[in-house]
Amino acid sequence: MVKQVYPRVEINLQYLKENVAEIVRRCGEFGIDIAGVIKGTTGIPECAKMFEEGGAKIIASSRLEQIEDAKNYGIDLPYLLLRVPMMTELAEVVRLTDISLNSEVKVLKALNEEARKQDKKHKVILMADLGDLREGFWDKDEMVDAALMVEKELTNLELAGVGTNLGCYGSIEATSDKLDELVAIAERIEGKIGRTLEYISGGATTSLPRIINNDMPKRINLLRVGEGILLARDLDVFYGYDMSFMHQDVYTLKAEVIEVKDKPSHPVGKISIDAFGHTPEYVDRGIRKRALLGIGKVDYGSIDEIFPKDKGIEVIGASSDHTILDIEDAERNLEPGDIVSFGINYASIVYLTNCRNVQMIFV
Repeated sequence: MVKQVYPRVEINLQYLKENVAEIVRRCGEFGIDIAGVIKGTTGIPECAKMFEEGGAKIIASSRLEQIEDAKNYGIDLPYLLLRVPMMTELAEVVRLTDISLNSEVKVLKALNEEARKQDKKHKVILMADLGDLREGFWDKDEMVDAALMVEKELTNLELAGVGTNLGCYGSIEATSDKLDELVAIAERIEGKIGRTLEYISGGATTSLPRIINNDMPKRINLLRVGEGILLARDLDVFYGYDMSFMHQDVYTLKAEVIEVKDKPSHPVGKISIDAFGHTPEYVDRGIRKRALLGIGKVDYGSIDEIFPKDKGIEVIGASSDHTILDIEDAERNLEPGDIVSFGINYASIVYLTNCRNVQMIFV
């Protein structure tokens, strides 16, 4: 009998594959391919494989070690580096990836030289900053000049296309108008180089509303999707979209109860700071039944990012290695050794899958 180890995240690979296939199908109706972003689950190869089996055309991550793990697992798709390359990692970028996102002329020149050394042709997508203020060319004349340089001078690079990122730093919505700006930049570059670009990459999960609303600009043909496939929660929780056509329970966190006691709901004594240097506010609700779990903020980040599946259970606090539940109104009677299940979202899964203390179990 297999020993049950907690805390753990149970991963339903079939559900994940079905999520990939559904997004691939919906985007395919608009002529859009999917680059499956695996970084949300720290590049777990078994999860990456579901992107391949579900029909994604590219595997994408911001972490080269995750890409190497996927390649070693036998996933035979083109690989895309999502983060603008560091100068110090260009040899590995060329060795491991087929495509990278770029926004610096100096990096492009060095990347070309490294591709020449390895006798490879490396594809690049030039990123346009459309207002979210993360990566990308702000000066679009500079971007056009960079595109011409790649096309005419950097013989070991191939100008594959243009892209943008929206909603990750500046919270800028991926509206049709914003994506029209990207198409306009692409067409300006195409006019200069005299050919059609392979990719016009219109963002990530935050661009999926354009698919749902049927107002995606026609020339967008690549999206880089992670959370919208892995969890499908953000568009539901933050944007109000009905995502019931997706499995939102691919990942389930399970943790073990280590203590159950009746205790005051307000700390007793002079209040100072907690383990993280903060002074939370506490509401005095009298004596309440509380449960401790053997998992804490080090494992999942924030109590706001885990959601008890049992009715009547409330997450009221946590330290590094303990999570405190109010179970006064719980529908079941919890005791030490019992297991509590949680739904999770993107902000918690990136912690959990990075944590050695948490087991990944495939179901």
